Amino acid sequence: MSADLHHLGTARLMKMPPATRTDPGAASLLTQLHDLDVIRHGLLTIGASGYVVAFNAPAERLLAGLDVALAVDLPAIRLARSLCARTVQPRREVFRSLRQALDRQASAAFEVTRQDRTLHIELHRSDAGGWVATLEDVSARKASEARADAMARLDPLTSLPNRLLLRERLDEALARLQRTGEACALLLIDLDRFKPVNDTLGHPIGDALLAKVADRLRSTVRPTDTVARIGGDEFVILQAGIREAAHTQALARRLVDLIGRTYMVEGHLLTIGASVGVAFAPADGTSADKLLKNADLALYRAKLDGRGTYRFFEPEMDARMQARRRLELDMRQALARREFQLHYQPQLQLDEDRLIGCEALIRWKHPERGMISPLDFIPLAEEIGLIVPIGEWVVRQACRDAMTWPAGMSVAVNVSPAQFKSDRLVETIISALASSGLAARRLEVEITEGVLLEESEKTLQTLHRLRELGVRVSMDDFGTGYSSLSYLRSFPFDKIKIDRSFVKDLTGKPDGDAIIRAIAGLGKSLGMTTVAEGVETPEQMQRIRDEGCTDVQGYLISRPIPADDVLAFLKTYGSPT
Repeated sequence: MSADLHHLGTARLMKMPPATRTDPGAASLLTQLHDLDVIRHGLLTIGASGYVVAFNAPAERLLAGLDVALAVDLPAIRLARSLCARTVQPRREVFRSLRQALDRQASAAFEVTRQDRTLHIELHRSDAGGWVATLEDVSARKASEARADAMARLDPLTSLPNRLLLRERLDEALARLQRTGEACALLLIDLDRFKPVNDTLGHPIGDALLAKVADRLRSTVRPTDTVARIGGDEFVILQAGIREAAHTQALARRLVDLIGRTYMVEGHLLTIGASVGVAFAPADGTSADKLLKNADLALYRAKLDGRGTYRFFEPEMDARMQARRRLELDMRQALARREFQLHYQPQLQLDEDRLIGCEALIRWKHPERGMISPLDFIPLAEEIGLIVPIGEWVVRQACRDAMTWPAGMSVAVNVSPAQFKSDRLVETIISALASSGLAARRLEVEITEGVLLEESEKTLQTLHRLRELGVRVSMDDFGTGYSSLSYLRSFPFDKIKIDRSFVKDLTGKPDGDAIIRAIAGLGKSLGMTTVAEGVETPEQMQRIRDEGCTDVQGYLISRPIPADDVLAFLKTYGSPT
């Protein structure tokens, strides 16, 4: 303590005999401080001789709460020693601050804490050459700040750690990895089929479901692990102390099973699923950003593989994602560069053996990769939202191309669920017909069951508006969904397109003919045209004709051909009347 006393300036605060340490005006000052007993803050004065001269009642009470007895003539050194023993700041730091205040004749401030009590103390130089200290109880403010700090790190809905606290604990785990070699794993969890719950039952039900998911996640981890919610339906588990990858695999498998079990939420039986992506440290990264990125890549793979499963990160995933990103960047510029093309596959009417229309099929002629199949870029376009502007271009270009065909030829365009959601479909079609001059009866819109599954009432209103314009509507891939028959009752389609899988089954399955016959009969009874897709052989053509289908489409008639070659192809079959 002798060094500390020296730092405080013992020459200035040396202990003096009682006869010589009485400061002039001390009695008057004491009276003034007693008059300030009604205020909340504590006040005390230290004379130039280094002894406590006076203090008010709040100062005495506040220091007593810290087990510090205050008295007139108490040496300032002793008071400072008692206070510094309870500071939250390092003791040397406090003495350094006091010494600098003495040297510069400036102010100093520090905090003193004992259990749940915290005092903020400030020292100011007085005009009489001594010092005035103010004391404030900041315990309530400190507690409030601590609570706010804790709440800032918790998700308000589930009380799980949020992204901020997860990041702090992940950084701690990675620091342990560097010190001790203790491995950890990051499991990124995304809920499957959660959005329909929110959309159909409302956000309160969705929130209650998320809270139940959080409870299940808590129940499946160890006390040393961290479960966090980092987004709407995204959760993360930080698994500490990993000895074998098999332990993490068992946890991932358990998560998929547990989250996929039925929930009871306010009288509703709900079933969702989970896709899980896993990354290990140090194998898959030694930084938080790297681990989160690789876990996300693994999660993306789990979704591509059908959801409701888990995948570990593999280095090839990063390469595939980089390729996907390059494809996305190229596709965003493809419209402006006019790299998309339309090819057309003719449709044949069986009764008169004449071509009655073509289906528009998009192709992408990449300047470096050549012709890219729609199977390689349409799913990505739907995922990133580019399918809407691409779909609008298809409608406009198909109408312009069809105007060059004989008057009896129609053109069919496929419309995705995203185009129905955009609220611009009808206006786009009206504009495309007006600018091209194509009659509405020559345009056919093809939709799949996926369009009707989402916001069916709104979708049906849109379809009725199209019918009012004179545009024909067909159901594509009929028979592959669960509700195809019910949709035929809810909307009067003009055409049913029988999925190519049923045509293929004609030669391989005994019931193939019966299915084709049933759909053709259904279409006839409802006054709808039936088109069999994927016809490739004369045998298939004859059997489809025998079962009552009205139209066919497939390689036997023609492969999809470029727009510039359509007229030449039509001449080989003769122009329709």
